[in-house]
Amino acid sequence: MNEAIRELIPVSVWNKFADLNAVPRPSKREERVINFMIDFGKSLNLETLKDKVGNVIIRKPASKGMEDRMTITLQSHLDMVHQKNNDTDFDFDSQGIEMFVDGDWVKAKGTTLGADNGMGVAAIMALLESTDIAHPPLEALFTIDEETGMTGAMGLEGGILQGKILLNLDTEEDDELDIGCAGGIDITATRQYSEKPVPRASAAYKITVNGLQGGHSGIEIHKGLGNANKIMNRVLYTVGNKYMLRISEIDGGSLRNAIPRESVATIVLLKKQSEAFEATIEELGEIIKKELNAIEPKLNIAVEPTKLPKTVMGLGSQERLLQGIYAAHNGVYAMSATIPGLVETSNNVARVLVKDGEVKIGCLTRSSVDSAKMDLANALKSTFELAKCDVELSGTYPGWTPNPNSKILKVAENKYTALFNEKPKVAACHAGLECGILGQNYPDMDMISFGPTILGAHSPDERVSISSVQKFWKFLLSILEETPKA
Repeated sequence: MNEAIRELIPVSVWNKFADLNAVPRPSKREERVINFMIDFGKSLNLETLKDKVGNVIIRKPASKGMEDRMTITLQSHLDMVHQKNNDTDFDFDSQGIEMFVDGDWVKAKGTTLGADNGMGVAAIMALLESTDIAHPPLEALFTIDEETGMTGAMGLEGGILQGKILLNLDTEEDDELDIGCAGGIDITATRQYSEKPVPRASAAYKITVNGLQGGHSGIEIHKGLGNANKIMNRVLYTVGNKYMLRISEIDGGSLRNAIPRESVATIVLLKKQSEAFEATIEELGEIIKKELNAIEPKLNIAVEPTKLPKTVMGLGSQERLLQGIYAAHNGVYAMSATIPGLVETSNNVARVLVKDGEVKIGCLTRSSVDSAKMDLANALKSTFELAKCDVELSGTYPGWTPNPNSKILKVAENKYTALFNEKPKVAACHAGLECGILGQNYPDMDMISFGPTILGAHSPDERVSISSVQKFWKFLLSILEETPKA
């Protein structure tokens, strides 16, 4: 299946992408891909080192005639988001990604593809291996754990990098040059609850919300996509007010930076209410599906009988849980007043887990304005504290302040216009790029970010455009040719 990928153009990039995707590389468990990258650098007899947190740096001297140019740092992250469809049998810890070609797109079979940020990594690897591409001195920076904490970028110490210009290859629209991004913070709400025996004469049901698109909680938050956790909560809250419904378990969403696609809840209620309950769920499901049909045509809300659990939540704890999640803001919170069309502040209610006497709710709040980020974080903290949860704010990272006077930006704008007969969009994005963090220890480094067109990142619908990769590669090489003199 992956052999067809290796025949795509540019062959050097797609072959490196196929090599990379054969290596399991989940966030926070990147040991195998770190070793893979170290072995790659050493196999080329290039200077290769690993810093104290696991980032890999590989340096390549300039090609002949380019020795007087400024060193360029090329940066991408090694980890990828691991998501799969419920009906896909796949082990991310032992299997390589199964890819296939569908028209102009490369996709994965029921899982995330890893084009975010594997295409950037592959392009850098192809440059390091090349023998016939003109380039200045290159410094490849492969960071770890971008997707679940940016701890690689945060742990990179000052003084290690030699480059004066940084090209981050981690954006997902091929006509866009990014010069700014949002910062973020994790909100984690937890509480213990008393488990109660299942009431007598009860029936148990499994409620499933699935069929949603999911996606990147920064890049795609403005689309109004369905959030499985919020939909499930709406169902439980609405039906719970009508029937003697008691929650046993909820398992919804996964990673903080992925819009939740699925949620499953186990509930019990009086047997005599079963028939009416099933009819109510069907009616409510149709209402919600109608509301979201334009954006989520495959949304499914299903209910089926299941085995009686041993315990349920106490009623008071259940009421506070449902009220807290209902009140928690999800989606766009504010648009930028200075950059038209840019989401300034948002939140993703990413994870809801209720099981064995413990509630855990995880959110990722993003903003390009640090004070606004903390304002929404504190609003969510207050919401969950009113629901009697303990709340932790953690993993905060800064945004990247745009520099419209960047010299490398001017080079990139001119090259793009000359190559493609149109001006690129110069923008900031609502995703969390590593440039803002890296800029803390390297404040004088000139940075821009760009990449090929990738859709559906962080979901099993992730796909990368083949023609866009060709465009991206051509553009990258043209920038290297015009690197300013040192």
